[in-house]
Amino acid sequence: MMLDVALVAELLLLGGIGGFLAGMLGVGGGMILVPFTALLLEARGFPASQVLQVAIATSLAMICFTSISSLRAHHQRGAVRWPLVVALSPGIVVGSILGAQVASRLPGALLSLVFGGFILVMATNMLRGGGREGTRELPGRWAVGAFGGVIGFVASMVGAGGAFLTVPFLSAHRVPMHHAVGTSAAVGLPVALAGTLGYVQAGWSASGLPPGTLGYIYLPALAVLSVASVLAAPWGARAAHRLDTRQLKRAFAVLLYGIAAFMLVRALR
Repeated sequence: MMLDVALVAELLLLGGIGGFLAGMLGVGGGMILVPFTALLLEARGFPASQVLQVAIATSLAMICFTSISSLRAHHQRGAVRWPLVVALSPGIVVGSILGAQVASRLPGALLSLVFGGFILVMATNMLRGGGREGTRELPGRWAVGAFGGVIGFVASMVGAGGAFLTVPFLSAHRVPMHHAVGTSAAVGLPVALAGTLGYVQAGWSASGLPPGTLGYIYLPALAVLSVASVLAAPWGARAAHRLDTRQLKRAFAVLLYGIAAFMLVRALR
């Protein structure tokens, strides 16, 4: 299946919105990209039993590109704690690959249920203002590495970069918020790389996928979404300095509740 003009326009708009939200709020791009990419591709003939895996894999592959610019910006500001990145990364790699394998084997309805439940938790956490700084010390290296496995597994299952888990974990253990966000940006790259490889391997011999896919990654959509997201993310970052992001996060949380409801209804059907 090749991209038609209408689909290119729709993916450009979707990638732009996802990139803008990610740049402005720090999280949320993947939560928008995955369900709507799945809808657009399913409407063009992608098999319903595999379209969510394709959308998740394509979202993760896109993060490989978008996370590099974010990582670079945070590193230049000295906000990345590289020893923590090193400690988290082995678990992240293992967890991301395992998450891709599990997601690729789940029936489409069950994966929709998992994704909808995840969005529901994220929306609730956003409304409650999760991610406050705590007073606990970071655990030992092995415990940090094990939590990296949790981050990688969950992020790979839902096509996200892992900030929704990394930032609260670090900020709860006396890591200043700007360091938690910067370190999370660095962690997003191994999550995306390992998860992408996992989905390529898992979908390598999958039957029924149209031309243009590499494993479960749909390359034409990846190209369009990546360009739009990379261009829009800096605009979102600038908007974050001019707008009240607390109100925006509440509005976004309400939108996420709607997406969660849609995914849960989809799963039941």
